[in-house]
Amino acid sequence: MPTALLSVSDKNGLVDFAKGLITLGWDLISTGGTAKTLREAGVNVRDVSNVTNFPEMLDGRVKTLHPAIHAALLARRDSPEHMQALAEHHIAPIDLVAVNLYPFEETAAHPGAKPEEIIEQIDIGGPSMLRSAAKNFASVTVIVDPEDYARVLAALEAKDDDLDLRRLLAEKVFARTAAYDAAIAYWFGCARSEIFPERINIPLLKETTLRYGENPGQRAAFYVERRNEGIAALEQKGGKELSFNNLLDLEGALFATDPFQGETCCAIVKHTTPCGLATGPNALEAYKKALACDPVSAFGSVISFTVPVDDDTAEAVSSLFVECIVAPQFTPGALEILGRKKNLRVLEGRAQWRDHALDYKRVRGGFLAQERAPRNASERDWRVVTARQPTEAEWWDLRFAWRAVGSVKSNAIVLVREGATIGIGAGQMSRVDAAFLSVHKARLAGHDTKGAVMGSDAFFPFRDGVEQAAEAGVSAIVQPGGSVRDEDVIAAANEFDIAMVFTGKRQFRH
Repeated sequence: MPTALLSVSDKNGLVDFAKGLITLGWDLISTGGTAKTLREAGVNVRDVSNVTNFPEMLDGRVKTLHPAIHAALLARRDSPEHMQALAEHHIAPIDLVAVNLYPFEETAAHPGAKPEEIIEQIDIGGPSMLRSAAKNFASVTVIVDPEDYARVLAALEAKDDDLDLRRLLAEKVFARTAAYDAAIAYWFGCARSEIFPERINIPLLKETTLRYGENPGQRAAFYVERRNEGIAALEQKGGKELSFNNLLDLEGALFATDPFQGETCCAIVKHTTPCGLATGPNALEAYKKALACDPVSAFGSVISFTVPVDDDTAEAVSSLFVECIVAPQFTPGALEILGRKKNLRVLEGRAQWRDHALDYKRVRGGFLAQERAPRNASERDWRVVTARQPTEAEWWDLRFAWRAVGSVKSNAIVLVREGATIGIGAGQMSRVDAAFLSVHKARLAGHDTKGAVMGSDAFFPFRDGVEQAAEAGVSAIVQPGGSVRDEDVIAAANEFDIAMVFTGKRQFRH
């Protein structure tokens, strides 16, 4: 009679799986809470202590850490010496193990969890059994994911000795235990406020296989740190499946609106950088102002809102070819209107970053890791460096410009009027070119640049950027400062009666 050991924290599907094994003539062994659940469901099961002839001890810390369990899992069935050793010690082989681990990640993520509670969720016996069974996958079926119960039962019912399936299940075990250990190591690092430990392990789950990558011919997939977190937490309400580029642009759009939470804001993003960003009294007005910045580039864009989208806003958006739209909520009417565009991907919800998450950038042979840049930095270090102080209206736009320019690819310059970008110069090799481009784009869209304010993500290395702003009629500039030629830049601003504010912080986005 084949023997299965069941010991799970996640009881989903457990009873049906156990009953299926019983029907096929299997003997079941189990532990603590799992055995209790099975008995309450009328499933006959033996306690592990009856196999080990040793009681559970240390409040359940020691249950399965015993040769009667691990020898039963690790013995090679094709080795006469192994099988003779089992017989000499009266150990029966275990042919199937279903184990999922204590919920360490969930407990550690709970804001009120105490360190001693989290430590007790570090599973020892579970990973040990899984690894023993997975090592011996040639003879033992090991299940770490309840989603696999059905296909294992189907293989057993068909009497299919599927070695490839057992190998795949073993692979899933080692991936799961590696991720589990990585989560534990991460928690220990956080507990001592170390954000850059000696080793960083990034356990990722495949959310979906993508049709292709940035270009056709490049295979791609979307991996997540946790299910239902970040972009994966968004609920798709309509449209085609998300593409590789859609996901990148979604991140760019959400990044652009992040500093405007609590306000009504719309960002229109193309190739991960905004081509329009605005606040307004409602979603429709914010969208119209954002679109007016660069309506040509908005074709095929991704749009993010900080507030729910109503019917009127949906009507306006649906008149433009848009790849994706994301908002905290959509009215039923808005969903119906947007649903008429069969290819338009509609995403609902809030995709937040996890606290203290690092920002990673891939380079060949490794990763760069950095703290995430604060998007709502204090104005404590801001100072007016020119003879003229900004007016109240200019201050309002300068604050908007500083938040807006941080989401634009460097070198970045934005022109702003009344809480909206009117010109964006992105990704230029020189700052004066970025300034020129922002003015050019504004005029191309029919905007009057006189009286606008300018935001720069880094300092002006020469006075030519200020001269470009003055030629356009810009009245105030916000920039980090810090150039060796700051005095020349300030002198140029004074010469053209431009108010200039230094923030003391840079906002490069490479």
